[in-house]
Amino acid sequence: MNLAILSQGPKLYSTKRLVEAAQERGHTVEVINPMHCYMNIASTMPKVHMKDRVLDHYEAVIPRVGASITFYGTAVLRQFEMAQVYAVNSSQAILRSRDKLRSLQVMSRKGIGMPVTGFAKSAQMTEDMISLVGGPPCVIKILESTQGKGVLLVENKKTAKSVIEMLRNLNSNFLVQEYIEEAGGADIRCFVIGDKVVASMKRQGAEGEFRSNLHQGGFAEKVKITPQERAMAVKASKAMGLNISGVDILRSKRGPLILEVNSSPGLEGIEKATGKDIAGLVVEFVEKSLAKPKTNREDSKG
Repeated sequence: MNLAILSQGPKLYSTKRLVEAAQERGHTVEVINPMHCYMNIASTMPKVHMKDRVLDHYEAVIPRVGASITFYGTAVLRQFEMAQVYAVNSSQAILRSRDKLRSLQVMSRKGIGMPVTGFAKSAQMTEDMISLVGGPPCVIKILESTQGKGVLLVENKKTAKSVIEMLRNLNSNFLVQEYIEEAGGADIRCFVIGDKVVASMKRQGAEGEFRSNLHQGGFAEKVKITPQERAMAVKASKAMGLNISGVDILRSKRGPLILEVNSSPGLEGIEKATGKDIAGLVVEFVEKSLAKPKTNREDSKG
């Protein structure tokens, strides 16, 4: 198999592990920086170019498109898809999951449990929106935030109104979300491949920190999830149209709640916490997908 990994960081843990896993299975693999690519958007032979090369010999591509390059990265991925290259996660599914508002609306439509979330544009709705999510303390999230950045816990109504006013003045789009106090600054990351949760870990925020992101100083440990959590993680991943995802779950008094679905989940934390060869499982999924008739592969795209 000729495999491409779309990634800006060939030295990143996740990218290196995917390369190692593919090579261990005898595949030819290349890391392609999507920002170094350009496209020939033709009706007959759509192609992706990089410098003086035409990238037309790959059978499959694993996208590791960072949030900061979502627009261009998914455009390059879409060009590969147009050239009939199998994308493990489709460009459409990545875009759907990256749009925080849209992804919540999709999950809401599918009946998937989530923290109560408010969204409004008018300043006249500020107090109503705070009340909607149960009042302070509540969480304010900038829609473009990643890895816990741009996510604030506000303790009282005055602070919440000040933060919302500031964000509106900056023309930032944001959500106001219910704070799940009983989660205790922890969440569950479920790594989903196809229709299975292949690994799960509990991420605990640093002392005094409500965000559980490992990039924010949190730590991870292996955790056993319930059948309900397992089913919910798979359902959320499929709702986004993703084949590979990291689904973040909060444990609340009213049951598991989906916090977010990540289309490019990191491998380092979960491989180290669980001892599982997640990269190998991803490559194995690609192998099995390529073995299917192309019509069946198309059915799995988002």
